[in-house]
Amino acid sequence: MKKRDFLLIAAVLAVAFVIFIIMNVFVKKPGDNVVVKVDGKEYGTYPLSNDTEIVIDNAYGKNVLVIEAGKCYMKDADCRDGICVRHRPIDRSGDTIICLPHKLVAEITAGADSNPNEEIDATTR
Repeated sequence: MKKRDFLLIAAVLAVAFVIFIIMNVFVKKPGDNVVVKVDGKEYGTYPLSNDTEIVIDNAYGKNVLVIEAGKCYMKDADCRDGICVRHRPIDRSGDTIICLPHKLVAEITAGADSNPNEEIDATTR
């Protein structure tokens, strides 16, 4: 590889890093609720402002979701891989924790008073 190839790669990585920072710091808004879905059906909606522990026990398995200090994380799951338990705490609108073996999705959403057009992406406009 030549020197210009390395410069091109460095430029692309720098642009990607800047876009990543802009998306995570300026575009994503703090969430108000966590919506839990099991097998595509809503299990419950919980405010991030109330510290609580939610036990989700169904035919697929058992998960324990904790809401604490405006963030939520998966404290425990009886699935084999435990990837959801190792996921970082989430608190921004659009962030998700997914447990595939248990068909569970926990997604942070903005409140009902937010702009409904925020949930429409560029492909649906």
